[in-house]
Amino acid sequence: MKIGYARVSTQDQNLNMQIDSLKKSGCEIIFEEKISGKSKERPELNRLFEKLRKGDTVVVWKLDRLGRSLKDLIDLITKMEQLEVSFLSIQDGINTNTATGRFTFNIFASLAEFEREIISERTKAGLTSARARGRKGGRPAGYSKDTIRKIKAVKTLYDSGNSPSVQDIADSLNISRATCYRYLKAYDLITQ
Repeated sequence: MKIGYARVSTQDQNLNMQIDSLKKSGCEIIFEEKISGKSKERPELNRLFEKLRKGDTVVVWKLDRLGRSLKDLIDLITKMEQLEVSFLSIQDGINTNTATGRFTFNIFASLAEFEREIISERTKAGLTSARARGRKGGRPAGYSKDTIRKIKAVKTLYDSGNSPSVQDIADSLNISRATCYRYLKAYDLITQ
């Protein structure tokens, strides 16, 4: 069965052109969505996936109607492949039922993976370079005067001869046990 998916980004836009093209391609069911492609919640797309059965074909007018990004497209089409469902993009000429369509899709997937690896390599190189200059990655520790006061109080109470439990210290300062442990670790940072 051919199942269509039509999407526009705003309520003001019209789906008619996409729907006409999907019907002309033989779609028996068409899921229509008026929502930004950047939205993670696309209820009609979710309903489409619930409807899919082995051997079905998902049809879209154009690739950008289905995915928010190349990675999103690859994830969705990979999910279709796992369900043994093919994919057809009318305007882009991609049909995963054909060798050429699968090849085209695999090129897209390879480019996306290449892009992810390059970004990862750049990030690692940047961090290595920063460390070589004595800088650490991550957000710098910035504590308010009140927090520094509490960190010092936690350390003082913890090191006192009375041996209060961490829970007792946390209760006396109105903080959680986890925060109490964090403050004990942070003490060395604020005293350097």
